[in-house]
Amino acid sequence: MRKIVSGILGMVASVALVTGAAAADKEIAVIVKTTNSNFWQNVNKGASSAVAKAEGYDITFQGPESDTAIAEQVNLVQNAINRNVAGIVLAPSDTEALVPVVKSANENGIPVVIIDSLLSESAESYYQAFLATDNRKAGELVAQMMIDKVGKTGKVAVMSFVAGVGSEIGRVGGFIEYIKANSDIEIVGPFYSQSQMALALNQTTDVLSANGDLKGIYGASEPTAIGMARAIVQSGKAGKLVAIGFDGNKDLQDFVRDGTLDAIAVQSSFQMGQLGVNAVIDVAEGKSVEKFINTGLVMVTKENIDSAEAQNVLY
Repeated sequence: MRKIVSGILGMVASVALVTGAAAADKEIAVIVKTTNSNFWQNVNKGASSAVAKAEGYDITFQGPESDTAIAEQVNLVQNAINRNVAGIVLAPSDTEALVPVVKSANENGIPVVIIDSLLSESAESYYQAFLATDNRKAGELVAQMMIDKVGKTGKVAVMSFVAGVGSEIGRVGGFIEYIKANSDIEIVGPFYSQSQMALALNQTTDVLSANGDLKGIYGASEPTAIGMARAIVQSGKAGKLVAIGFDGNKDLQDFVRDGTLDAIAVQSSFQMGQLGVNAVIDVAEGKSVEKFINTGLVMVTKENIDSAEAQNVLY
């Protein structure tokens, strides 16, 4: 009988909890940036769905308490290597810090599939596939919508999350570069919330106070966008500027429905987990996989939020 171990935060606890499962089945370690996020829990649901259909495999789902706890995530990967898992599905919190342990996994014959955020180019030969939204394209799509709604002049603020993370480089870099190339909009920021909702709220409150003529604002991750939207409401600015968020949990959906957010750019985190596990099993069994697998993006607005396309990616 398969057992799925979810939400393991402590490294010592994780080793104790997974030993029994690994003895019964071939373990796939799914290691994400943090377990304290609906986005990553949706990855867990997708991974669980995939392994339920895979004979002889089991998963463990692990991550630090925060996606800035990079050393802890490195240790979780090293622990998985020490357990000689059948494969690793990893959402790296840092483009460089995770490279040595991914290299170690490769040297130990453990296939690795990267999801969500890309490692540095130096690591390309150490993992077998990368699954993600095309984050640069996503940033460009948000920028296109922003220009369509605010015009080609004025100020737009960028509320980012963790500087240097692969997904942040794409989402925010793609947004800013598109804005600069296609308009005369002045960019305010970016500001980095460290993926902390409370910090994003405080930063956004300060930005709104200091920029009374702000036309638009972009929150580039789930906790950042939630904090941003709450600050907009508390500042009495809801509906008075264009606001676009990223990801699609219940809080963000509610902000779209009530008009605080004009749109949310939503990845299919379920598919990241599902297709990530499928890919690592294929590699473990000697099958070929594509090096890059695009898991897609939907721009969700009040007009399409109840459509099948949107409901398939919201969580």
